[in-house]
Amino acid sequence: MIKRIIGLGLLLITTAMIAFGQQPAPPKTSLKVGDPAPDFTLPSTTGEKFKLSDFKGKKNVVLAFYVLAFTGG
Repeated sequence: MIKRIIGLGLLLITTAMIAFGQQPAPPKTSLKVGDPAPDFTLPSTTGEKFKLSDFKGKKNVVLAFYVLAFTGG
């Protein structure tokens, strides 16, 4: 019982430190609104690699990031 209380206390303290702590600065970039996106490669959920340049002039591209999606937990 005491271990659960200590564990919960540590979890609450850690959460508060993260919530009220200083947020990291966003990465610096030279891109501006309207600039073309730089070429990059990302894996699909099946492991196949796709490059942004593969779709140039063929299709519209939408990137959707789902935090912690497909992590199995």
